[in-house]
Amino acid sequence: MSRLRSSSLEIMEKGTEFLREQLHAAQKELKLKDEECVRLSQIRNQLEQELEELTASLFEEAHKMVREANVKQAVAEKQLNEAQGKMDVLQVEVSALKTLVLTSTPSSPNRQLHPQLLSPGSSRARPGGHIRNKSASGIIQIQTEPVTNSTREDREMDSVLFAEFLSWKESPALDRSSAFISRVYREDIGPCLSFTSAELSRAVQTSVENNSLTIEPIAISTCALSGLSRPCRHRIKLGDKENYYYISPSSRARITAVCNFFTYIRYIQQGLVRQDAEQMFWEMMRLRREMSLAKLGYFHTELN
Repeated sequence: MSRLRSSSLEIMEKGTEFLREQLHAAQKELKLKDEECVRLSQIRNQLEQELEELTASLFEEAHKMVREANVKQAVAEKQLNEAQGKMDVLQVEVSALKTLVLTSTPSSPNRQLHPQLLSPGSSRARPGGHIRNKSASGIIQIQTEPVTNSTREDREMDSVLFAEFLSWKESPALDRSSAFISRVYREDIGPCLSFTSAELSRAVQTSVENNSLTIEPIAISTCALSGLSRPCRHRIKLGDKENYYYISPSSRARITAVCNFFTYIRYIQQGLVRQDAEQMFWEMMRLRREMSLAKLGYFHTELN
């Protein structure tokens, strides 16, 4: 009986020891798996972090490239606008110089630079046109030949002046009670008929008012300015300011007419015009006439 009990105890102890070993092995294996899970989790977290950093870097680089492209585009557009503005200014200057011939007065003029000095049979003689001389002693001579441009004459009326005209037309009269006739006397008739002899000026004006003076009629149109919707093909820039102002063809014509006048008087101031006083006077009168025509609404449009 005692032997059976001891045998049973021995078997139980062995079974218990076996189970302990199995449990220990299972715990060890579980620990290894836990460590592997932790390692894999760390790798996953590291990869996710690297992926986020890479994505953020790519987005930042893309935004940087977009910003740089926008900056370059803005700079290019600004340079283009400035270049177009300079081209407009140069076109104004060229227009002012179309009727001028640049020459020089050295002791022995270069005949290649002055075709008018070549013999009539020379193949290098080129009548018309103008040549620019870089000599500091250069002077300017007015070109007498007309310059032919492929342009047409356009006109558009001032909305304010046209409204005054319509109001006068409702009850036309020759007195100065209407705003339209009063404006004409103040801006046109008075200045045009103001001569050195005041008595003769009054007589001429009276003769005109009495319809006893015969003159040749001319086409007249009102001037164009703001307030009307017109296509703007040019713009201006004022000094070093960044703003550009778009102008209509008629406004550009008025501005260029004034610029041409100032260009000519600056040449006179610098001693670059070789003309006598009477020729200078009539050239200035011609430029004043161009300003008046531009103010009245006449301007040229280039034909393509």
